[in-house]
Amino acid sequence: MSTRRPTDGGPSPGETASNSTKPTKRRVSYPGAVDRLISELARLPGVGRKSAERLAFFLLKSRDEDALALAEAITAVKKSVRHCTICSNLSDGIACLVCADPARDRRTVLVVEQPKDLIALEDTGMYRGLYHVLLGRLSPLDGVGPEELTVADLLLRIDDPGKNPGGVRVEEVILGLNPTVEGDGTALYLMEQLKPRGVRVTRLARGLPSGSQLEYVNKAVLADAIEGRRAIE
Repeated sequence: MSTRRPTDGGPSPGETASNSTKPTKRRVSYPGAVDRLISELARLPGVGRKSAERLAFFLLKSRDEDALALAEAITAVKKSVRHCTICSNLSDGIACLVCADPARDRRTVLVVEQPKDLIALEDTGMYRGLYHVLLGRLSPLDGVGPEELTVADLLLRIDDPGKNPGGVRVEEVILGLNPTVEGDGTALYLMEQLKPRGVRVTRLARGLPSGSQLEYVNKAVLADAIEGRRAIE
């Protein structure tokens, strides 16, 4: 009696036809336009994939005019906003509102790292001079040197009063850089460049923030707090 062997491609003994051909599971994905929107939103600082998905679905559910208004605002920013030709602050014209204000004290220039630092100082209402925005800070490890910043423009304003608003000579430069290793290194470099030019160089006072604890305060801040101590009236 001959034994019959299964033909090639057929189920082996004990195997049914139903489990020999399992269906391939198809991966469900977003439509191309939605996936592209999520990918672009995920490139924003502090926005991960999940946050980008929530933002994308918010826009999808929004009214057409609201979503288009956002798109138009982004387009307008990219087309019209530029850096001030004098101080490198954000501006929609040749000169920013600060540099164009004749009521500002043009003999004093406060140096900051970014336009957002300028806004924070303006919100205090305590400063009425001009600014200069470096658009960064020195960071040799990241390949950021003086050439990548607007240091040359700052020095030109000091050397040539004609480059300063109203043709006024700058008498004082205030260093308002962030109290970090890179910020302090940038301040030291600027001080070395400015001192020989006969301009007065100062910096913003740094002390103990209200509600802080000494054990958690940066050493540089502690040193400044001790050096800048004042008498109690």
